[in-house]
Amino acid sequence: MRLGVLDVGSNTVHLLVVDAHPGARPIPAAGHKSVLRLMRYITPDGAISDEGVTAILDSIASAVKSAAEEGIDELLPFATSAIREATNGPEVLALIAERTGVELQVLSGADEARLTFLAVRRWSGWSAGSILLLDIGGGSLEIASGVDEIPDVAVSVPLGAGRSTIGFLHDDPPLESQVDALRRHARSLLADAVGAFADRPGDEHVIGTSKTIRSLARLAGTIAPGPGGTERSLLKRSELRDWVPRLAQIPPEARIALPGITADRTFQIVAGAIVLREAMRAFRVDELEVSPWALREGIILRYLDHLA
Repeated sequence: MRLGVLDVGSNTVHLLVVDAHPGARPIPAAGHKSVLRLMRYITPDGAISDEGVTAILDSIASAVKSAAEEGIDELLPFATSAIREATNGPEVLALIAERTGVELQVLSGADEARLTFLAVRRWSGWSAGSILLLDIGGGSLEIASGVDEIPDVAVSVPLGAGRSTIGFLHDDPPLESQVDALRRHARSLLADAVGAFADRPGDEHVIGTSKTIRSLARLAGTIAPGPGGTERSLLKRSELRDWVPRLAQIPPEARIALPGITADRTFQIVAGAIVLREAMRAFRVDELEVSPWALREGIILRYLDHLA
């Protein structure tokens, strides 16, 4: 069957179309993405502004049109932290359903972590052993750990790249004082999160996913041989440490010339790098492997499992 996954996130509205059936690997067939940056539209009282609501409606309508053109059999629509945390979130969801016919499933932060963990486990296989997952989205950082397809621990921390940029990096390039403030904030939140993972084994296979981490791996990572002639993308904390101050000094219009830094990620890549470095430091991670599968693939896999 042909499935469409509609991800209404903090940074983009992303439609992924795949051909899949139970027991098989989903094969990407098409994609449609609108850059949204919902965090820009959050008012002081925590609501999504009228301008932001209009942008969401337009992006979803465009994605629905693309889904119809691709001939999908089923649309799996979901929303994450930006709509989940908005004070007018229920009203926005009702308006989306009324105007576009799309009824978004709102995932909790823990749900995001669990579904992403499922995708990473399937991609990596059982031989990866115990996995520690780090997933940086626009609004939140998801962390999960476990040996099975359902993690033993799954938490969400409000340290997304978009949220961190708007909350702390008010200039671009950011001031050194702004970078330091974000670093201190991240360390404080991560210190609380680490306690939930006290029982994780020392030999965990650490995996990072999300567009932010993939971009940073292309910029500062390395490629190593993988099983079956494949390649693995690896990112060391030491390389990230060297790149954070350099990224913070490069003007935004010049960042797109760097490997892996696309125009839609330019504004938040500095914050993403700071948060990832602090997460790796907090969990004493020297190196992580990058998985190409993340939350959208987790949604697909869960749906196929239910069919099976």
